[in-house]
Amino acid sequence: MAAGTARGQVWWFYHTGGVGEQSMIPAMIQIESATLRLLELPLKFRFETSFGVQTKRTILLLTLHADGVEGHGEGVMETLPIYREETVASAEYLLRDVFLPRVLGKTLTSPHDIEGLLAPFRGNRMAKAALEMATWDVYARSLGVPLKDLLGGTRSSVPVGVSLGIQKDEEATVDLVRRHVEQGYKRIKLKIKPGWDVVPVRAVREAFPNLTMTVDANSAYKLSDTRVFAALDEVGLDYIEQPLAYDDLHDHAKLQAMIATPLCLDESILTAHDARKALETGAGRVINVKPARCGGHAESVKIHAVASSHGVPLWMGGMLEAGVGRAHNIHLASLPGFSKPGDVSSASRYWEEDIVNEALEAQGGEMPVPSGAGIGVTLNEDVLSRVTVRHEEVRAP
Repeated sequence: MAAGTARGQVWWFYHTGGVGEQSMIPAMIQIESATLRLLELPLKFRFETSFGVQTKRTILLLTLHADGVEGHGEGVMETLPIYREETVASAEYLLRDVFLPRVLGKTLTSPHDIEGLLAPFRGNRMAKAALEMATWDVYARSLGVPLKDLLGGTRSSVPVGVSLGIQKDEEATVDLVRRHVEQGYKRIKLKIKPGWDVVPVRAVREAFPNLTMTVDANSAYKLSDTRVFAALDEVGLDYIEQPLAYDDLHDHAKLQAMIATPLCLDESILTAHDARKALETGAGRVINVKPARCGGHAESVKIHAVASSHGVPLWMGGMLEAGVGRAHNIHLASLPGFSKPGDVSSASRYWEEDIVNEALEAQGGEMPVPSGAGIGVTLNEDVLSRVTVRHEEVRAP
């Protein structure tokens, strides 16, 4: 297949020999400048997890400019190092003063070049992902093809579940679940924490005996909490997500051997090497992929390949993304190994106004993959003007 753009006659010939096996004769593209925005978006509801309560999202939005084409990436790190060690402040500094100066003005032959350019710097995968994913977007837009075509995606829509925060009581929990079941979501995930786990989960199961249901602990428990896990094991959950410490595969393997319910790993999986070690040691039987957590699309496709080789299902996680991050996730979730419903539910659940013009809305438990070049969405400049705290232009040194 061949594709090109009139701007600069950028051509990139490629073929797909299988999932994650793109063979490319590279085009050359130069990213000339970048726009870095800091946004504050109020959530439509109070979202409580074992980490705490959120009422708004602080988001880094990165736009790359290359020969008249723009590509966008979204930073999903928190303001405090709670989910992982990164923060908005650290990522903003690294993108502006360290990462972008190594990329701007360079001739890139592929989005994979970003990994090599940033290789000297350890960790900080969310900051790297914002740049790497924006690069994939600008490449796909230059070619005039959807991002999923470059990643190996095969579907025009992806199955969608929903993640529900901790409520004030069991009655409110059951009522919230009922509303989302009526909206057609194919999986309900309940956030849990010590003291709020078995009782609300049982209440939902009694109200919905056939519901595909999961729970997410966000690393809130210890291996010694055996009574909780034994009780949850009897509820008929599809999986229990990240019950133990974010960096402890060893105890997850111990716990998985104790219970029948599959464990799903989230925070523990940053790379394909992590995925391989987890699956080989029996630390889990399901993997949640968040490209921003893993450093971007390239590493996520590698994780997809590892999971597929082990016959382990994947699903697309979420970090309360706005429209840019959500669109990236939807495209990646179109790969065949993402067989379980993901957390890319309707944007209107979260925002009164999204930062993109296109509506990212689930229909009957399926989220359509945005059509058009790149991630298939465009920035809503009117909304951005209201939610941008600050922005700056970064140019090649």
